Amino acid sequence: MLELKKINKSYKTGDFVQHALKDVSLEFRKSEFVSILGPSGSGKTTLLNIIGGLDRYDKGDLIINNKSTKKFTDKDWDSYRNNCVGFIFQSYNLIGHISILDNVEMSLTLSGVGAKEKKERALEALDRVGLKEHAHKKPNQLSGGQMQRVAIARSLVNNPDIILADEPTGALDSKTSKQIMNLIKEIAKDKLVIMVTHNAELAHEYSTRIIEFKDGKLISDSNPITKEEKNEDTISIKKTSMSFLTALKLSYNNIKTKKGRTALTAFASSIGIIGIALILSLSNGFKIEIDEFEQDSLSQAPIMITEQAMSMDEETIEELQGNDLEKYPDEEKVYVAKDITETMTHTNVITQDYMDYLDGLDQDDISGISYQYGTNFNIINKSSDGYQMVSATNMQIQPWTLLPSKENDDEDTIIETNYDILAGSINNDEPGLILQVNSKNQIYASTLEQLGFDAEEEVSFEDIMSKELKVVLNNDYYTKVGNYFIPNQNLEELYNNENNITLKVQAIIRGKEDKEILTSGTGLAYTNALTKLVISKNKDSDIVKAQNESDYNVLTNQPFDATTTKESVLSYLGAESTPVAISIYPKDFKSKDQILSYLDNYNEDKEEADTIQYTDMAAMLSSLSQNIMDAITIVLIAFSSISLVVSSIMIGIITYISVLERTKEIGILRALGARKKDIKRVFNAETMIIGIFSGVLGIVIAYILTIPTNIIIENLSGLANVAKLNIIHAIILVMISVILTVIGGAIPANMASKRDPVIALRTE
Repeated sequence: MLELKKINKSYKTGDFVQHALKDVSLEFRKSEFVSILGPSGSGKTTLLNIIGGLDRYDKGDLIINNKSTKKFTDKDWDSYRNNCVGFIFQSYNLIGHISILDNVEMSLTLSGVGAKEKKERALEALDRVGLKEHAHKKPNQLSGGQMQRVAIARSLVNNPDIILADEPTGALDSKTSKQIMNLIKEIAKDKLVIMVTHNAELAHEYSTRIIEFKDGKLISDSNPITKEEKNEDTISIKKTSMSFLTALKLSYNNIKTKKGRTALTAFASSIGIIGIALILSLSNGFKIEIDEFEQDSLSQAPIMITEQAMSMDEETIEELQGNDLEKYPDEEKVYVAKDITETMTHTNVITQDYMDYLDGLDQDDISGISYQYGTNFNIINKSSDGYQMVSATNMQIQPWTLLPSKENDDEDTIIETNYDILAGSINNDEPGLILQVNSKNQIYASTLEQLGFDAEEEVSFEDIMSKELKVVLNNDYYTKVGNYFIPNQNLEELYNNENNITLKVQAIIRGKEDKEILTSGTGLAYTNALTKLVISKNKDSDIVKAQNESDYNVLTNQPFDATTTKESVLSYLGAESTPVAISIYPKDFKSKDQILSYLDNYNEDKEEADTIQYTDMAAMLSSLSQNIMDAITIVLIAFSSISLVVSSIMIGIITYISVLERTKEIGILRALGARKKDIKRVFNAETMIIGIFSGVLGIVIAYILTIPTNIIIENLSGLANVAKLNIIHAIILVMISVILTVIGGAIPANMASKRDPVIALRTE
């Protein structure tokens, strides 16, 4: 079953070589009680360690089951120690931070035995040594004799074939020593027990065989095996395995013995997590505020289609920057730079075909659509100072752009969402004006003057609503003189002309309180119906007919040039039916994407000059705010991440200290058959627990800190509950904490796995 053939073992210290074993050859029976005697330094313990697989021989061979161990791998030795050998040490070598039951169960755990069977067998082994009722105590709660009994129970629980006892009574009194020896003798009835001892009296009293060593050599054997006794007895070797759950349990119990240090370590490690969590909370909160602001104010921001559109694609920008040219060239040459207006400006030719295409837009996606014309209106107001001509091309009077998406819409959903109607009602199918006031009911003085009021006085809604303005048509405004036309300067006569279109303020509106971007706006706008009516009437006017038939400007009697085209003059005369700008108002962001996709489809398979480009106002503003927010967040996180790196280094130091503190435990686990990767797993589990605790602690503290942070921000800016920690961010940060702590502890964990078990067991 077990045989040593000319085993040699030496230890080298500097130039000095100590020969611990010299050509030792021994054979052992399947069941006998062997005592090995000899003075200190004679090689007894070294022999025991080699038999137990804790130490390796230099020369010779250890035969197990008639099989040489020369080619045994680390895994083979681990399995051998776990399944075939049970160790009883002089100093007991129990793991102090786990219970008696857990200590006894450990070798079964490494064998992969199920929880129920493991507990039953451990309690049975403790019952055999008379300690079943102490199963849940810690080792430091027992006497020396009781702890040695626990060690014996642990050596027996996995039913090994060999029990190796190294001075099992060395730390016990004589009475307890005899009790332990009786127990070991009982074990030896069906197992091979090899005991190293200095106590020759006990050895001769209890052993069935005495072997003596001196200076590393076998000098006597009281009962050697004869040829007739040799048999084919075998030892069963099974692989060992420690689950990660077991490693977690071991590490958790160890951490519990150092609560204060663990808490301080976790807190120090959590500082970086706290900083990043707060930054992400603020970033997340501000993004939510921005998103809500954009939803409120930008979701219906128009998609603008104008005669001149700017192209901002990457290819155009690279072309402008001359990225194909070398910087600071040595050649004495001048290169042509692209003109930004030529390169980035695209001229949209809005045709009737495109207008028809827009009619195909899904009306459910549109809140409103506005066609703006270059139409000039001849508007006259009447005030106490007389009559005044008001040009509709003035920036204070603009087309009313918030139009219903369908002609039969009873109410405009955009207006309901964004504005309060303070007086009157809006009817976009009737010519009229809409006056917008700001949050303080203010309008510009010039707007009041255009309506015909004294800018120095306060004006009531009723007065404004009753005020009439007159739109004079071309046939009444222009008179033909020779080959060109001149305007009538008699404003009173024009104002009282029966052909005029009468304009009144239909409604006075103000942006809603939660739409701050609108509450600051003020101005005067005219309905779409006015544009249509003026164009339809002016198209048949004498001046427009003359303009269409001539090659010169009938207003100035000058030929057309590049800047003054026939189309621009017709537009000025209020007779151009092709819009100069189109504003499409989506109902929400999702609808906007549908609209943009539809507009893009028009440009497919068209030449560049025939494409129609648009400007997405919401995307421009949203992208700018988002990029700024992301940039700030990244910079702040980068600074906070420095503390994470520092904490990772600190975890490595703490883990290394833990390795030093648990060196003996490493030796015990290796003696019980734990593999190197099991040892590594134990310390990785410890750093993982600290990482989880650190991450969770950081998130909890960060969450608590959001309360005063929100109070401060609300007092400073009026924004409530800005700091909002996203649960996804919290989970990711805990994971990052775990990963960094495991990385930080990886090197010490690897060092622990390479500890020599023999040296580790000697550590106090």
